[in-house]
Amino acid sequence: MASDAHTWNLVFIQLLLEDLGHEVVNLGPCVPEEEIVESCAKHQPDLLVISSVNGHGCRDAKPLIGALRARPDLDGLPVVIGGKLGISQDRREEQARELMAAGFDAVFQDGVDLASFETFVGALPKEVTR
Repeated sequence: MASDAHTWNLVFIQLLLEDLGHEVVNLGPCVPEEEIVESCAKHQPDLLVISSVNGHGCRDAKPLIGALRARPDLDGLPVVIGGKLGISQDRREEQARELMAAGFDAVFQDGVDLASFETFVGALPKEVTR
């Protein structure tokens, strides 16, 4: 997302997804919302992974998921978000519910074991059928 400048987590996620058999287009850090949406339209991925470490993930992700879900050509695109999604540990469950209600298919909060993400990814079809 545009406000998140981390790089290592993006490389880790890329390597993990590639190990799970997926081709990855890593857009890098600080990517504007419109660039993410247009890249998804161009590449038609089988999954979009949004990662946040700055604590603004919940706030910044809602407009992004709204823009993605508004595009008919991206209908059915699985979109997940993970990382440090807020600055308050007390709101973790509430934030996860908000993000799911906004249109995310899964939320992986900071500290969730990696196996749950791998299980989610493993259940995805390897080919796009939109």
